[in-house]
Amino acid sequence: MELENSNVNFFNPSVDNIQELHEDKRLRPSSFNEFIGQKLVISNIDIMVQSAIKREAAMDHALFSGPPGLGKTSLAMLIAEKLGSELHMISGPAIEKKGDIAAILTNLKPRDVLFIDEIHRIHISVEEILYSAIEDFRLDILVGQGAAARTLKIDLAPFTLIGATTRSGLLSNPLRDRFMASFHFDFYDAEDLIQIIDINCKKLNLKISTQAKGEMAKRARGTPRIANRILRRVRDYAIVKEVEEISKNEVVKALEMLDIDHYGLDSMDRRIMTVMKDYYGGGPVGIEALCATLGEDRTTLEEVYEPYLLKEGFILRTPRGRTLSEKALEHLNS
Repeated sequence: MELENSNVNFFNPSVDNIQELHEDKRLRPSSFNEFIGQKLVISNIDIMVQSAIKREAAMDHALFSGPPGLGKTSLAMLIAEKLGSELHMISGPAIEKKGDIAAILTNLKPRDVLFIDEIHRIHISVEEILYSAIEDFRLDILVGQGAAARTLKIDLAPFTLIGATTRSGLLSNPLRDRFMASFHFDFYDAEDLIQIIDINCKKLNLKISTQAKGEMAKRARGTPRIANRILRRVRDYAIVKEVEEISKNEVVKALEMLDIDHYGLDSMDRRIMTVMKDYYGGGPVGIEALCATLGEDRTTLEEVYEPYLLKEGFILRTPRGRTLSEKALEHLNS
């Protein structure tokens, strides 16, 4: 999907997000058939899209939840493309005032798709504006104060809101209940990641062995975004070393330079576990104490690092705090 001339519109995106989108544009799925994994999500979304096309109406609002890098943004792009609509993308924290969301909503055309990433981080005043917009395609804006206050009603074009969140528990019930469909994205298994890597090797014109693809999939933390980043770094290594066909050995060497081990853990993952072992005797330790010791933000730990460490059984959550598992201790001592 070519971003330069596609039907994607960005509202105040961060520089990092723009760079990430442009780097990944060739590696994103170009159709539902090319979207590997998340089969239940895709089958339901395909039905919703086809229904909207036949009804000649906007698709129902949908909420995507799950760890970062699992394809929520890519799927929103595919939905807009399939609908033949314009996709408007914005990050929740970038919407600071009521006027910001009002300007976005009033500029939407019929059946456009509005994608709000990190929707759990929008301000409560902005969230309240969304209620009537989602349900009735109308803006209710309070003008004036006191006895002179009145409500200004502005009709909106029927649109589709797609919200993406890594922390669905932080969404308020009134906002969550206004989405007609809610889908959770799970981590990918190795077989699905191998398929993704195989498709993207062809897009990048790379010759790579089956064992090399398997090694990359094993170290990708169950996340397509990370698999694509590993693939690009391995490509760079192969270009510099003038390797015609990438073998498992080249993958291992390239990832050793990135300090990514055979579990897909990087230096920060191992630092988290090492701090828990050396400073807190393996736990239990509270998240605030762990963040203070590491000098890291709580959101970063909970949204970026913890999900995979929990999934793979390196860290356990208990009522008293986080603890290291036997698997983690064995890995640190190996």
